[in-house]
Amino acid sequence: MSKKVVVLGSINVDTTYHVDRFPQPGETISAKSKSSAPGGKGANQAVAAARSGAQTAFIGAVGSDSEGQYMLEALKDNGIDTRHVTIDKYHGTGTAAVTLDAEGQNDIMIYGGANQAMTPDMVDDIDDVLDGADFLISQFETPQEVALAAFKKAKEHNVTTILNPAPAHEILPDLLKVTDVIAPNESECALLTGIPVTDEDAMLKSAEYFQKQGVKHLLITLGSKGVFYATPNAHGLVPAFKVHAVDTTAAGDTFIGALSSQLENDLSNVADALVYAQRASSLTVQEMGAMPSIPTADKVKAALAEK
Repeated sequence: MSKKVVVLGSINVDTTYHVDRFPQPGETISAKSKSSAPGGKGANQAVAAARSGAQTAFIGAVGSDSEGQYMLEALKDNGIDTRHVTIDKYHGTGTAAVTLDAEGQNDIMIYGGANQAMTPDMVDDIDDVLDGADFLISQFETPQEVALAAFKKAKEHNVTTILNPAPAHEILPDLLKVTDVIAPNESECALLTGIPVTDEDAMLKSAEYFQKQGVKHLLITLGSKGVFYATPNAHGLVPAFKVHAVDTTAAGDTFIGALSSQLENDLSNVADALVYAQRASSLTVQEMGAMPSIPTADKVKAALAEK
């Protein structure tokens, strides 16, 4: 039976500038090419969940502009329920300017627009999508107060909450109290806990830090080194798949969305679900663009079957 996943988060139109290298301060360089694609951390995560077979609904906001219509269609084309995407008449749809170098690394500038204008009252009527849901996911490209209101509602429906604290900044203590799983990368984890991610001992101390705040489960993505997980019952490191990355945009988002499509609510299968999520992410970085590069379940399973 497929998982039911709800994502609260950002919707952006990504414009990517392809360059040989990043410019130095004050330097002007030429882009080799430019491309646009649907994106935003929230939208990417929802698409990743949907393409891996989860029944997916989205909570967010777009402007009353052509970009907003474009993004709504992109979500609907992936079978995502968009009834709770608000059309904001006063703020434009979020946009991201991505600079991508020849090594596949990126720099991103984001205009929040309608994403940052979201307010807690926008989640007053989300009980219909939370009813029977397995997971509610949120990130930090929308206001934390909105995530807090939604997570509180999720707890009323016994929905497991997943917080992807990216981009990282100080977290509302009340939000951590209603977060079941927190999934930062290593730099975000260090910023949030004050504990540099140097070895397993440091990561276990990070898990203890979050457990004291009320978060039972920690997942730290470590790039090419894999993913560390710590639950009340177990901890370990799931290695990454070695691939040649051409564009790392949406790698983390694919990981979160794909994970939610496989994970049991009690995290009893966390190691297996992490292998699936890692494989999905490894496929994403081998393709260009954010949303266009996110793989389907068939592609992930075929890649997992390869020796």
